[in-house]
Amino acid sequence: MWKWKKGSGDQQPNHNETLKDLMNKLSQSKDFMSYELEEPTNCVVSYFETMIEPKTINRLILPTLKRNALHSLEAMKNNIPVEGLAVTDDVNIIRHRFMQGHIIIQMKKSDKKVLTIPAVVAENRDVSIPEVEFSVVGPKEAFVESLDTNINLVRKRLTLPQLIVKEVNIGKLTKTRVAILYVEGVANEENVNTVEQRLEDIEYDQINDSSYITQMIADNSNSPFPQLLDTERPDRVTGSLVEGKIAILVDGSPHGLTCPTTIVEFFSASDDYFLPWHLASAFRLIRLFAVIFSVLSTPLYIAILTYHHEMIPQDLLATIVSSRADIPFPPILEVIILELTIELLREAGARLPMKVGQTIGIVGGIVIGTAAVEAGLTSNVLLIIVALAALASFTTPVYQIGNTIRLVRFPFMIGAQLWGLVGVSLVMAFFIAHLLKLRSIGRPFFAPIYPLRFRDLKDAFIRLPFNKQSQRPIQTRPIDSERFNQKRASEKRDIDE
Repeated sequence: MWKWKKGSGDQQPNHNETLKDLMNKLSQSKDFMSYELEEPTNCVVSYFETMIEPKTINRLILPTLKRNALHSLEAMKNNIPVEGLAVTDDVNIIRHRFMQGHIIIQMKKSDKKVLTIPAVVAENRDVSIPEVEFSVVGPKEAFVESLDTNINLVRKRLTLPQLIVKEVNIGKLTKTRVAILYVEGVANEENVNTVEQRLEDIEYDQINDSSYITQMIADNSNSPFPQLLDTERPDRVTGSLVEGKIAILVDGSPHGLTCPTTIVEFFSASDDYFLPWHLASAFRLIRLFAVIFSVLSTPLYIAILTYHHEMIPQDLLATIVSSRADIPFPPILEVIILELTIELLREAGARLPMKVGQTIGIVGGIVIGTAAVEAGLTSNVLLIIVALAALASFTTPVYQIGNTIRLVRFPFMIGAQLWGLVGVSLVMAFFIAHLLKLRSIGRPFFAPIYPLRFRDLKDAFIRLPFNKQSQRPIQTRPIDSERFNQKRASEKRDIDE
């Protein structure tokens, strides 16, 4: 016999919360279900119908209770064919498990001890291709919002018993599952302890994405430079783990974090390891040049036209003078107008639906740029420079560092307007000093440039062949620094030798 009851109690929160108080509070929700089961097993079953898997309760739990006369929670625990059952009277544990999608069974409503049965509904997005870090060659799998699926994607690439996964719950309200991954015997224990301690020290009510973690455990949260590498690629996380780094995965986030990291890592793409080393090195140098050009091109334009006319070649001077003959604004205002226009188009393209955003970006750029030149608001020379600078900023393979580059251009423009090339040099010195002091989980962020480490330069600005990279990066301070035997890797013997 079934007695259905949808609770509707209205009780004020109590700091000394009992199980009865908790159940009354939960019963205020429409999706809360609580009913009494009679003959042959007398018990009270409670759960959120929107959070549990119907097959679990209808095919495994209820048939077992209806078929057998079970007169204790321990008997139910031993007979219900579901893993992860637990008997507890801790209200905090009961609340946490209830909100995670567990079914709660009491022998009587007045009982303080309950049986918790995991039955969370599995609503996960299928594994798809990377959208931000897309690569032409190489794996085509990306992380999804399920923590268990993401750990599986890492484990199937790194089938080692030394791969350790630790889990903590963060968020005063959300209790978000956060996993720490590292390879025991390779990763430095001090780095692991630092990451664990910083995660456990987080005080916040909700953790909805890994980007929250990035901001909360960074060594310098006021720096515009990201100090943890954000990636959506399991193969990149696996490569970092093998180097002795630590990975952080957050339930509900399709991105993973790796640390400690260095600034040169933000300019290396996954394709660099799937292409021949000389091609990968050439493309990496092109990216570095593009970033420098993106940051310095418009500040140099402002500085030269405002203070250093003598630096302009005679053949080019006539072209620049003619292009600016009817411009009513100084170079700094002219640059800011175009830069803000580019940023507006970029934001509009990112927020609109994909096909509409692409159309807005292309058509808007052409129409506005042409109209600005014809209206005499900006010169055609500057339009070309700004367009190339914007194009160069898109070459960064990591989205976070691309945002940083967009931001740091403006201090350089201000310095160029105030003091010319001296101002550009002062702003550059400021940022270099900031990068020299910056650290990632206690390790130098500007390595291997400073402190200078020649061994790590093998995979910094260029990528040498794999058989030349027999040592793991010094920056991570790995316990086992040797990857493989370089001498044997360099030998190429035929089968008849």
